[in-house]
Amino acid sequence: MENKMQEFPEPNYNVHAFYYVWYGNPQFDGKYVHWDHPLLPHWDPKVASGYPTGRHQPPDDIGANFYPALGPYSSKDPSVLEEHMRQLRTAAVGVLAVSWYPHSMNDDNGEEIDNLLPLVLDAADKYQLKVVFHIEPYKGRDDANMRENIKYIVERYGNHPAFYRYKTSTGKFLPLYYIYDSYLQTPDVWAQLLKPNGISTVRDTPYDGIFIALLVDERHKKDILTAGFDGLYTYFATNGFTYGSSHHNWRSIKTFCDYNNLVFIPSVGPGYIDTSIRPWNSQNTRNRINGKYYETSFNAAVDARPQIISITSFNEWHEGTQIEKAIPKTWGKTVYLDYLPHKPTAYLEITQKWARKFSDEQKKWLE
Repeated sequence: MENKMQEFPEPNYNVHAFYYVWYGNPQFDGKYVHWDHPLLPHWDPKVASGYPTGRHQPPDDIGANFYPALGPYSSKDPSVLEEHMRQLRTAAVGVLAVSWYPHSMNDDNGEEIDNLLPLVLDAADKYQLKVVFHIEPYKGRDDANMRENIKYIVERYGNHPAFYRYKTSTGKFLPLYYIYDSYLQTPDVWAQLLKPNGISTVRDTPYDGIFIALLVDERHKKDILTAGFDGLYTYFATNGFTYGSSHHNWRSIKTFCDYNNLVFIPSVGPGYIDTSIRPWNSQNTRNRINGKYYETSFNAAVDARPQIISITSFNEWHEGTQIEKAIPKTWGKTVYLDYLPHKPTAYLEITQKWARKFSDEQKKWLE
């Protein structure tokens, strides 16, 4: 296996890709899951009435504007997991950030995913990749059940060789957790988990970690500090959509993080289009410009000198942020977007180039 790995570039463990395991198909799951995504109505009924409703009908009609090279796959399919790890290695990504709901919970359109984690960890380990948890805003999330869930993750997965640990400035190795939509809970709730004197504190316990909050609005900066988070990320692949996802703010956000001893993890993406599931949302579409959008995004991130860069996403097909291989496809009147004139691997190759550049730049900063 070792010499098999020679064909891949060196993995950069400071490059993390958001990874989704919520897809299913009849062969592995008895039905399509997520590929049959509903068309979501606009919140204003007057606007909503002007747009189609219903669900997609795979395999030809899927809830995405691009079409995967692997077809509408199942996240449970071992050959799919294997191919994903190969693609991530091709891209020189070192860490996958798996979208996670607690045991026996799931998102609105999916099934339970925690039971897939052992498969993902094993597949990642085979390819020398690491895994972190991207904790979704599950129903009832608060400090007490977050502590239980962190304890569950550490006790169940913490000894797996693919479980990622971040080396802190004090030389400790701690698990890292991305907390999606962290602003949904107030800073005083998070402080109970994240401040040393909090009622549910994880600090200086076996469940301590590096907790990364989602920065959306500028006002969230002080909330993230008050809450006791260790860092922040920006998630959205739409430049200009939010304060946090606007490239021109990244340098000043990094200054804020440095001053407050926070880890800054900007999120870069290849583009954005979700009109197959939110037909009314075209103002947030960001054209890929044949890879230029992605390069600009990476350039802005490296320029801010962050500790880690995250990628939105490896395979969030519904929002068209994927770097996974896509192929041209036409079905009836539907013409899917594709990566032409480039190859299906175009975005993996751009990622590899920038992962190396980021690694080279980081070495220079640390000299």
